[in-house]
Amino acid sequence: MAGASSVLTDDSWLSRFDRELFKIEGVLAFIGGLAVFSLMLMAVVSVGGRNFFNRPLPGYVDWIEQAMPLIAFIGVAYTQRIGGHIRMDIFVGRLKGRPLWTAEFVSTFVMLTLMLLLMWGAWAHFARSFDFAAPMWSRDSSMDIGIPLWPAKLLAPVAFFVLSIRLSLQLWGFGRALRTGTLEPVAVPLIEDAATQAANEAMHVTGFDEEEDIK
Repeated sequence: MAGASSVLTDDSWLSRFDRELFKIEGVLAFIGGLAVFSLMLMAVVSVGGRNFFNRPLPGYVDWIEQAMPLIAFIGVAYTQRIGGHIRMDIFVGRLKGRPLWTAEFVSTFVMLTLMLLLMWGAWAHFARSFDFAAPMWSRDSSMDIGIPLWPAKLLAPVAFFVLSIRLSLQLWGFGRALRTGTLEPVAVPLIEDAATQAANEAMHVTGFDEEEDIK
């Protein structure tokens, strides 16, 4: 399941690097959100054009294909930082201290290894599409309006690279926690129990109600 997580901070270089990286991840996630919003607007234009002018938006499917890497990949590092990816907490959630950090370290190492392999494969896939000597630097294009495909193919290795940096940072954080035995490491997502999740949700709802009252 996807459990809520919190990330602690302090004045260490690890925490500072975590916060700076999180800013970049936030920008990428925002770009992904803009891509979703843009597709929604394009759908309105395409359906409206078909219904009122018998002329849908040209290349609508091509633009969807171009935007899919933005929607699917660009926000993965942001989600990893806040602990929002799907995971099973039934067993890991019962662990404390070094056993917990050991489990987190091993799982993070496996994810990092997988992402490095995927990044290598995605870059090779991009390299087969990109060519400086070809028109628009592209060896292939979309079927309808001929949009070059290499920009969309480049997004995958870029997103995987940022995620690999995030996983490397978390691997260092879990390793340091494993070495020191601390119960509150920084720069890593800490699983919140049900009581903490409920308290945070109540705080957000209460704050919303107070804002409504002020208005």
